[in-house]
Amino acid sequence: MKSLGISRYPIAASVLACAILSCSDQVVSTTKSVETETAVKASTAKIIGIEAATIESEYKNQWTPELEAEFQNRAQEVIKYYAGQSYGNNNGENEKRSYPRAMFDFLAGNRQQALKFLQSEDAQTNDNKHTEGIDYYYSFTLKGQMRKYFLWGQFLDPTYKQRMFDGAKVWTETEPKGRPHPIYGKGKGGDGWGPDVRGGWVDGRNTDNLRAMREVAVYLMAEETGNEDTKLLYKQKIQRYVWALYNIGMGEWDSENYLGHTFAAYLNLYDFAKDPEVKQMGKAALDWMSAAAAVKYYRGGMGGPTKRDYGRANVVYGSTAARLFWLYFGDTAIANPKPEPDSIHVITSNYRPPQAIVALARKQFDKPIEIFSSKPVYENWKPGGEDQPGYWETTFFGNSYQLGSLAGAFSDGDVGTFKLMADNSERGVDYFVANTGGGWVQPGKNRGDQIGQYRNLVIWLRPSSDQPFFFQLPKTATAETEEGFWFFELEKTWLAVRPINLNSYTEVAISRKKFAREYEQERTLKAITKGNGYAGFALEVGEKESHDSYEDFKQAVKAKSKLNLSEVSQGIVQFTGTKNNSLKLTHNSQHDLPIIVRNGVKHNWSQHFELYKPVQGKAPIYLGWKTGNLSVEVGDLVFQLSGPKKP
Repeated sequence: MKSLGISRYPIAASVLACAILSCSDQVVSTTKSVETETAVKASTAKIIGIEAATIESEYKNQWTPELEAEFQNRAQEVIKYYAGQSYGNNNGENEKRSYPRAMFDFLAGNRQQALKFLQSEDAQTNDNKHTEGIDYYYSFTLKGQMRKYFLWGQFLDPTYKQRMFDGAKVWTETEPKGRPHPIYGKGKGGDGWGPDVRGGWVDGRNTDNLRAMREVAVYLMAEETGNEDTKLLYKQKIQRYVWALYNIGMGEWDSENYLGHTFAAYLNLYDFAKDPEVKQMGKAALDWMSAAAAVKYYRGGMGGPTKRDYGRANVVYGSTAARLFWLYFGDTAIANPKPEPDSIHVITSNYRPPQAIVALARKQFDKPIEIFSSKPVYENWKPGGEDQPGYWETTFFGNSYQLGSLAGAFSDGDVGTFKLMADNSERGVDYFVANTGGGWVQPGKNRGDQIGQYRNLVIWLRPSSDQPFFFQLPKTATAETEEGFWFFELEKTWLAVRPINLNSYTEVAISRKKFAREYEQERTLKAITKGNGYAGFALEVGEKESHDSYEDFKQAVKAKSKLNLSEVSQGIVQFTGTKNNSLKLTHNSQHDLPIIVRNGVKHNWSQHFELYKPVQGKAPIYLGWKTGNLSVEVGDLVFQLSGPKKP
């Protein structure tokens, strides 16, 4: 690794930042000197017709001209996509779509029409009389309101902007969360998310994304209007959240649907906060989330286990996170068919992820490599939530694929537990997905499912029941059954599945029309369990670097791999792959965290709390449990940052 090009804060700024961010030697990033010398400041003004928020150099991750040009080209694609589209309305939280569309239309040149909509009276004006008719309740609305006020404010009618200021001053005079609504008090309860149901001055839900939108907005408006007590309260809330990212992780970890929403909210903090410590915390949050996204991003796909997985992400650009981070990471084979509305925050911000994180997303590190990763329980701020992880993830990066699986002691209905993404030259990646959740590859960590992984080997075992296994494969894959193995040939990646007490698979249709359209290029296979013991499968993955050819892989599997089922009735399976690596899984009857032996070594879950840790070899990413020190190293590109201390 070259030690040139170390970027440090100026002394005054570093003292402020390190007081709260615990900088290690105050080193923020290390890059190749040639990249530092040719790095350029992001400049959106000439490209999109609006001056992005001014960001001092000490808060910026520098990019090369080539990376910036790629980004601006993708930004233009997004603006063109949204230009002239109908905005929608501002009823409820619909501003999450309508405000970005109006802003995109502004960038496309339709300024008068866009500004008219952005300043139109809210559909719930009567509910918002106490805040001058401005909607400061819905979190998704708040995200757009912040960019409207702070960036588009230069174009707003001064009277309207003053109303936004005056409403925000009343809104942040005291803590708005839990403060009885002037009309609805604490709400009537029941279904719905509005103030009539939930009460309060602001949406009080605590999912990561909604919480980020709320906390960032309250902080920014308290700072803007001079409400010091509320500002300090929310500075502390933000500090605890960013501390959690760097020490125990994100409750809504790697969500295919919500990671981008949280990221966009923190772009507002980075762009518009005045306090240097808070601005640095905003950057730290964005750097962490970019790194987390980079691990799971692969050529326009979002893979591996995920929390709050809605089952939409098992195709290229299927996830909202992939469609958003594509702006930074690119590396795709096809155009983005449906850019995210949150892209407005990305495009009009000067934030750029560190170059090392972009290289991580593009998988420009030495392979193969295996990484362990822990994830926290969802509500990690509650008592006991910081004590230990809730899930343990294993990800193996081959030369042509990445394979990820999840283990944990409890079932969880919105967790995706297993995905493989493999290179495909025409569309980016192909997916191989398995689950036991329903009539298609529906996400969910279901009771009884226990998965073990060692590099390119996987065992999945569960008690036999009337719940079948489902598998997703691309229609372009060759499927063969030979000597008890199910072989699947993808473009560069080959799969050998050995069923365990499963009947032969049959192809089934996806009954839900919307999902059927999204997965029209995929096959869904169904395999019914048999017997009263345990059922599942063992998987080995091969590629040219390991087996030369698909035919060689098949022959090696049939001749050398071994699946020991002599104790399967007791829930014990041992699997030896073609390279003589072995994996043993014992189904845990006490809870759903399996007993795993990898190459003869028992895997002790309690010794693997790190958020990211390579099993062996050089680490592209490392972050210890409660150490707060993130390190990303890809080739000569190195990025290091320490998160804030716990408030």
